[in-house]
Amino acid sequence: MEPIKKGLDQVLKGASVVLFALLVVIVVWQVFTRQVLNSPSAWTEELARYTFVWVGLFATALVFSERGHIAVDFVVDKFSPRVQKVVAVCVQLSIILFALAVLVYGGLRAANGAWNQSLSALPTQVGVMYLAMPIVGVLIAFYAVYHLQAVLRGAEEAIAHEEDPQVV
Repeated sequence: MEPIKKGLDQVLKGASVVLFALLVVIVVWQVFTRQVLNSPSAWTEELARYTFVWVGLFATALVFSERGHIAVDFVVDKFSPRVQKVVAVCVQLSIILFALAVLVYGGLRAANGAWNQSLSALPTQVGVMYLAMPIVGVLIAFYAVYHLQAVLRGAEEAIAHEEDPQVV
């Protein structure tokens, strides 16, 4: 699983960088056409919105890969290592359930329901834009399975402890 995870991480990092750079270019163009040319571009606002959603969702999957998401673990820290492991397994199973039920299933339903709706300023359908949800849902579910098996094997700590932040 490790080589697949590393490959997906690289693809997500690359896609996030490209999408973020594209978002910056779109917004700069939007400001330029509105403020300098006094003729706002019709398509930039819509494309910027959907690019922002895609980059946000891809970055979310990348954060799950690194176990960098927000975790309130001050109570779990008080538990024994065995109970911490049980909690970690329950958390990863909950993430898998959420990713598959809400993001994949719900995202596919949303995309299917919006497949015939055209965007007002772009030559594509709303359903295409909603495809980010099931894609990211599959990625998050994969990462949760990866971390679940790593916790069960003892390759990862049950609770991902962040290094103490250094005050600069």
